[in-house]
Amino acid sequence: MAATLLTHGYFLAEDEKEQQIMKPYPPLGLLYLSAYLKRAGHEVEIFDSTFGTRDELERRLGQGAPGVLGIYTNLITRASVLRIIAAAKARDWQVVLGGPESANYAAQYLAAGADVVVIGEGELTMAELLSVLRSQGARALGAVPGIVFRDAQEQPVRTPERAKIRDLDTLPFPDRGAIDHHRYLEAWRRQHGAGSINLITARGCPYRCTWCSHAVYGYSHRRRSPANVADEVATIVAQYAPEQLWYADDVFTISHPWLHSYAAELRRRDLHLPFETITRADRLQSEAAAAELAALGCYRIWIGSESGSQRILDAMRRDVSVAEVLRAVELAHRHGMQVGMFLMWGYEGEEVEDIAATVELVRSSNPDVFLTTVSYPIMGTPYFERVRERVRLPLAWAEASDRDYLIEGRRGRDYYRWADVWLRSAVEASRLAGSDPTRAADLQRTARAAREELVRLG
Repeated sequence: MAATLLTHGYFLAEDEKEQQIMKPYPPLGLLYLSAYLKRAGHEVEIFDSTFGTRDELERRLGQGAPGVLGIYTNLITRASVLRIIAAAKARDWQVVLGGPESANYAAQYLAAGADVVVIGEGELTMAELLSVLRSQGARALGAVPGIVFRDAQEQPVRTPERAKIRDLDTLPFPDRGAIDHHRYLEAWRRQHGAGSINLITARGCPYRCTWCSHAVYGYSHRRRSPANVADEVATIVAQYAPEQLWYADDVFTISHPWLHSYAAELRRRDLHLPFETITRADRLQSEAAAAELAALGCYRIWIGSESGSQRILDAMRRDVSVAEVLRAVELAHRHGMQVGMFLMWGYEGEEVEDIAATVELVRSSNPDVFLTTVSYPIMGTPYFERVRERVRLPLAWAEASDRDYLIEGRRGRDYYRWADVWLRSAVEASRLAGSDPTRAADLQRTARAAREELVRLG
């Protein structure tokens, strides 16, 4: 059988917004999968669609004997992935999907032509699956744990869950040589003056926020050893010389003992690279942790605040207090780190007073960057189950994503646009109060008008 081809559904050339932002990162999951499969003796190729085109991918599918096409899926690439599936099946490829999106909609993707959907981590499952596909075909896969497939009667069959990889140090480093990392670095340097490369130190998140998908790793949390991560950083520096790193963990500071050990390991090797990463406010409450992050090279820490209303945070099961958010921001600033803050409008039960609390939190804490989104229910999450009876999809499933779900009884997008105006005007007015009081007063009037509009809209 021909080599296994791995790809994903994201094409930078089709994303005008990201072309302006231009902060692309390599598909780390595929690089891990490629490295593992090669070590297991499989012949693997990656088509990195980020800098490729759809025509180039389809031409590759038409070259040589068809084999197995593995596609990574997430909620923003559904329509694209469905087009790739159709193109691959037209050329007699077997199609295997992985990632959170296809795990949540396995039956729909199988109906659209996929042969197998991998549920959970891909390395062990894919290595076994490729061998069984070659020997037994796509309709006799019942002995392979961790998949959904169609049996001889075309009915979806879900096999038992596969155990997760306990020791992440046993995994090979991502197969970075399989794609052109320099294109990513060059894009970053042209747009931002510094090249950045991503890596992870752990898999999974044990927290149970109601809106967050755990479709791949469940509620597990497994961390690589400090020495193993430092080995990878040394390899990245030697091969690519990036100016900075992005630690793509769900919660980088979840273990303070690990953080201190890792910092010591990097110091021992004289490795020091600026980086940014994500944490939770409750995992950044100590001077020691903040000081260690700053010494390690963290120039920006992202915090998922989500809301300034404790009532809404509790409804989300965030297990974080507003006071902890304020302290985390203050600690980061005190130690010279920028703060990015994620915020979410429209969670169930949110009212004007909750929006006012969020405005006050951001105004008083003054993060360097804050980003807002309107909450959307992701299939498989407790949030989706809570609103399931009121969820409507205004588009055909194949043309939509979970972001398109409408929740009956919830306010419309215009309402949350006014919330954004209120937030941004109030924060900017506070920042300018001492240096430009006239402009600050204008912004305060805009903020009051936006709040009044929210009250009017109800």
